[in-house]
Amino acid sequence: MTVSADAAIELPPVGTPMFLVLGETVNFRSRLESIDRGTFTVAAPLETAVPAALRPGHEFDVFWAPPRTRIVVPARLLAVSDQAPFRWTLSATEAPRQSNRREYVRGGGGAAVRLATDDHEVEGALLDISEGGLRCWIDEPSPLCPGDHMRATVWLGASGQAELSGTILTVRDAPHGDPGRQVVLTFNTPESLAQMIRLYVMTWEIDERRLHQPVS
Repeated sequence: MTVSADAAIELPPVGTPMFLVLGETVNFRSRLESIDRGTFTVAAPLETAVPAALRPGHEFDVFWAPPRTRIVVPARLLAVSDQAPFRWTLSATEAPRQSNRREYVRGGGGAAVRLATDDHEVEGALLDISEGGLRCWIDEPSPLCPGDHMRATVWLGASGQAELSGTILTVRDAPHGDPGRQVVLTFNTPESLAQMIRLYVMTWEIDERRLHQPVS
């Protein structure tokens, strides 16, 4: 299917899973909902904090994953629907390109997290996780800095307990004047741990969709 903008933009069939690159090294799962005269709509991400933080004019990459490749389209947010089913209307700003860059889908939240070095330990709460990194919230003073190497223990419900080693990417104050700080930890995972995290995120997505499904 084609979107006619400055150039013809080929999009996959309506209903194809799409991914919105809105975070650091990770992305949010969505779905192509419709195509119409130079624009297309996608399902708003499940994470309620993300739509609230974006406004029309924001630009980000959208991609889908046919076999053996990844097709990326830079896009601009045109409108956000204000009632269910929540959708974003986008327009492509460039022609699609193939990419072999590895992307990760993140999700989840609320699980207990323990960050530790050889001589320091801090407890926190998971905000989201992917097989490439996690974001957590801590409310106690701690000398954490970007570049620090940390071990993380995360309880992922029925998926089990994940033991991870990685590097702190960012440490920043919690947004909107909230107390505490947010910590982003990046890591490489062996396939067994990657599968555990993917199962946790997939289960969380199913539960979220059931929770937010309109009552008929």
